[in-house]
Amino acid sequence: MTRALALALLSTLLVFTMAAPVGSGADIDRTAVDFQTPADIKWVRNAAGTNEQAVLFGDPSKPGPYVARIRWLPGNMSRPHFHPNDRFFVVVSGTWWMGTGEKFDPDSTVAAPAGSYVIHYGGKVHYDGAKTEETVIQVWGMGPATATPPRSADQVTRQLLST
Repeated sequence: MTRALALALLSTLLVFTMAAPVGSGADIDRTAVDFQTPADIKWVRNAAGTNEQAVLFGDPSKPGPYVARIRWLPGNMSRPHFHPNDRFFVVVSGTWWMGTGEKFDPDSTVAAPAGSYVIHYGGKVHYDGAKTEETVIQVWGMGPATATPPRSADQVTRQLLST
């Protein structure tokens, strides 16, 4: 009977512990640990209407480290481009599709499902985006995070000859 009573008390304690509100009004030192809940994250849609970005840390347009989330809307992909610096990604939700090279060919892209880790190496041409579902990726790197379309050899030769 004592064992049954102990199990009953333990079960009751467990139920009350699990029912207790999380974060019951406790404060933390935000200079030591900072965070944003999903409701705190501010998304901004790009001018083309193809994705939304939320900067979580730093400023991707300036020198220095940054962290951002990008929400790709279904059916939208970037065109071939490259970045000056390496960029690191985690696919948070959905499937992110990636291709390489200067020829834009969405049918030849490779799927990176949620949970995937991806690196885009600086100076290497690629394109990416979402096909049939919304996809959220988290990116971090060193700014400025610019994107440059590739130039063909003919364009480079013409530019060199004109100078």
